[in-house]
Amino acid sequence: MATQTIQPQLGSLQPYVHPPETEEPLQYADLTIIDLGEFDKPGGKEKLAAQLKDAAHNEGFFYVTNFGLTQAEINRQYAIGREFFALPEDVRKSYRAPLEEGIYNGYRPLGSIQVLPGLWDNIEFYNIMKFLPQYEREHPEVFRRHWDEIERFHRHVHEHVGYKLLQLLAIILELPADQISNGHLYESNCDSGLRYMMYRARSAEVNEQFKDLYSRGHTDNGTITFLFQQPVAALQVKKHEDSPWEWIRIPEGTLSVNIADMLSILSNGYLKSGVHRVTVPPKDQQAQDRLGLLYFVRPSDRLTLKSFDSPLLRRLGYYEEGKNSEIDIPAPEWTRARIKKNWSRSPTDPNAGTQMAGFSVKHFHD
Repeated sequence: MATQTIQPQLGSLQPYVHPPETEEPLQYADLTIIDLGEFDKPGGKEKLAAQLKDAAHNEGFFYVTNFGLTQAEINRQYAIGREFFALPEDVRKSYRAPLEEGIYNGYRPLGSIQVLPGLWDNIEFYNIMKFLPQYEREHPEVFRRHWDEIERFHRHVHEHVGYKLLQLLAIILELPADQISNGHLYESNCDSGLRYMMYRARSAEVNEQFKDLYSRGHTDNGTITFLFQQPVAALQVKKHEDSPWEWIRIPEGTLSVNIADMLSILSNGYLKSGVHRVTVPPKDQQAQDRLGLLYFVRPSDRLTLKSFDSPLLRRLGYYEEGKNSEIDIPAPEWTRARIKKNWSRSPTDPNAGTQMAGFSVKHFHD
């Protein structure tokens, strides 16, 4: 009698097991921890804003706990990402995003950008933008099978984590609590998205050619970035210009959060865009591919590219009357312009950046 093949049920996934953490002693960054479980308690927002203020101003990186997602829900997203990156390369490439238009909606192929002259990166990723009609496109079946589940996860991160952190930042700037979050509403036009990201392992010889870098020092495009549990050490942060690079550890139940360029621009530099890079993992992890799960909150067209008129910024001298305060350019134009720059810039000029409406951001911080 022939053996019957049992087809997996719709939505079924093989369980995802995270690789073990490195056993090598690393210099980990000491970052502020924001417990969102305190957010809705009496005085909770004000307490958390006070805790976050120094990190938001001076470092640009912090941790978040109690963000309302179970480990099982997070692991399911990792399992979905694992399925996608197991597809043949030609299949993955058939879902390429319109990168030249500055839009990360779909697949960004491996080896798209030069890390150093003549040396192409080991990064590939797939972005799913917001679950709105204007962002609809064809997606691989490995995502469509879990579409409702991905949408719930996607919306939770944006609306229940992102909104809360944007409210805390508004409190820090002494703005109305919903002013910044109103520029990032889920139902509005913006390029926020969930990213399944893969760094492919390289040989020691190739790593040496790349100066042990997966990604050069940079700040992120957009408003804020979330990075979920990541046991394969590679992310490093540079808190200050003269600080050493320090490793980031993201254990179970923790989100790493970094402030991105848009908040730095709109606060005239008061809120710091977190400088970070991705390096070759420690020796006991170098042979592993590094699967990551991220969410990028990006500004909507309800937010214009002009400085916040903040009482705090006025008192501290970060706000100048008439300077960058009368500009009426939708903020998404900035984020797309910076993505487009990836396809036109020269890797030999580390100071080449993006300029628009009097604002400027350099792309590399080596």
